[in-house]
Order: sequence, then C-alpha cells, then structure tokens
Amino acid sequence: METLLIVGLGSMGKRRARLLKRARPQADICGVDLSEARRAEAQGLGIRPYESVQAALAEKAPRAAFVCTAPITHVHIIRELLQAGVPVFTELNLVEDGYDELIELAKQKNVPLFLSSTMLYRGETQYIKRRVQEFAKPVNYIYHIGQYLPDWHPWENYKNFFVGDKRTGGVREIFGIDLPWLLDAFGPVKHVYVEKDKLSDLEIDYPDTYFTVLRHENGTKGVLAVDVVSPKAVRNFEVFGEGLHLFWEGSPQSLAEYDAREKKKVPVDTYTHVEHDARYSDNIVENAYADELAEFFAVLDDGATARYSFEKDKETIALIERIEQA
Repeated sequence: METLLIVGLGSMGKRRARLLKRARPQADICGVDLSEARRAEAQGLGIRPYESVQAALAEKAPRAAFVCTAPITHVHIIRELLQAGVPVFTELNLVEDGYDELIELAKQKNVPLFLSSTMLYRGETQYIKRRVQEFAKPVNYIYHIGQYLPDWHPWENYKNFFVGDKRTGGVREIFGIDLPWLLDAFGPVKHVYVEKDKLSDLEIDYPDTYFTVLRHENGTKGVLAVDVVSPKAVRNFEVFGEGLHLFWEGSPQSLAEYDAREKKKVPVDTYTHVEHDARYSDNIVENAYADELAEFFAVLDDGATARYSFEKDKETIALIERIEQA
C-alpha cells in the first residue's frame, strides 16, 4: 500500500485529501499540521496525523508528498522532503525563495518536483488558448478578477493567513494564479504599464487594486484589472480580434463565442460533468484540481512531462515583480 503525505491540513490540504481518496482509494493518507485542532479533524477524516514532517518520515516512507501550507513556508518543507528522496507536489509558492537549489536537489535525487497551476487545467482556458492559436491573427483581451479579501476564508481573519503578508498578498496570489495561463495562451510579455491604488480600509500594506496593461511579444495587448475589494467575486474575460470574440465569466457555463452571422453569443461547453464545492465561489471548479493531480501521478508513475514547472514559475514571478515595481 502506498503512503501519501499531506503537509498542511487547512482548506487546501483537506481538498487535496478528499481528491486523493478518490484518485488513489487504496492509499494510506497521512497529514502534518502544527495545529492540534486540525490534526484531530484530520483523524476524524481517516487521515493519520503527525505534528511534523520529521515525525511522519520517521514512521512512513511516502510515495509522494503534497505541500499545502502558507507559501512562504514552502521552501523549507520542500527541501526537507527532497532531501529524504520524496517526490513533491506543491501549491503555488508566490516567491522564488530557494528555487535554483530545489530544482537542482530534485535532479540529484531523481524525483519529480511538481508545481500546481490549476488554471492551466481549466477546460475554458485551454479552449481560449486553442481558439486564439487557430485564429492566428492579432487579438486583444480585457480581464477583471476581483474578490473581497475578507471573504476568501470567512472562517478566519484575513490578517491571520498568508494573504495578510505583503510578499504573498491577495493581489499577488491572483496574479500567481492567472498569469500562467495568460502567458501560456498569449506568450511572453514585452512591456508592462501599471496603475495601482488602495481603495479600501483593509488592514494590508500593499495596494488592493491594480490596472495593468501587458504588451505580449506577439503583439497581443491585454488589460488586466486585479483587486481584493470587489464585494461580489468576479472573473470577467473577453478576447477579441477581427473575426473572433470570446467571453468568459469564470464558470464553465459562462464560456461563449460570438456568432457574427447570427449576431448572438453561442455557449461553449468544455465539460461533460462539472464538480463544484458549495463552500466556494462558482468560479472554482473541482475538475481542474483533480486533473492536475492526475497529471502529477502520470509524471510520478509514467515519467510524463508536467505542463508547468519551477522554471516556468520563475518567469511568472519575475513578471509579477515587474508589475509590483512598475
């Protein structure tokens, strides 16, 4: 029986555990968390709890580990797991602390180092990428992503988890989530222009609103508006060119393409079945989380190539820092 280790048993760790139980029903799932309450909850969910990675590794030899803690803690946890020869799946890091060391260590140990980028697994983003590439003519896009920061984790104060830290703040996380698929669809960015501000009374030490113009190397221009003040969670995307117009509001049901002859939007269905957790916004689709886990196991079991990597994420983080410093 294989053992799978989850480090961090908060909301994302529990989501990964739920999906892993479905994907690998015979696996022995263990979890690490500093919180006694979370360990007790995990035990009630059939997850063997440990207080530390060291304690877990002393008893178990995990087939793989899933790092689901606050981003700024990832480097130390990933290093410890790689040094023990354990393949790693990690959530977004948002900072590139130790990247070169971790990439080299994974090579030395000959184990996968897999980085989550869930939006790359959305059927809608892949459809947009495919249609833009098929169109092969100039396009522009407009994209607004916003959500009120206190609503992200309504069960805890936003100042008490990683979005309260400037280095891993809420706006930076949105950029970290969405820039990978935009870069995948439209290519590298040549020029950046930014207007940023603070509209709210939120107790954060970073701008809560960004308006960014991106000029991609292929000539595409994108207007990217990101904020953590929108009372209603919003994800509104349009891409248009002479002969192409796509619309997406974040949910699978909202993807549409404009039919110029019929003068109307035509829905585009990219899923045969949509899985959604009612605790989250309808923009959050469980399918993509399951699909990236499936790709991780394809990398782990069959030597497949992951669509995202630490090397690609270095480029994403460099762009985020260009935006923040502009």
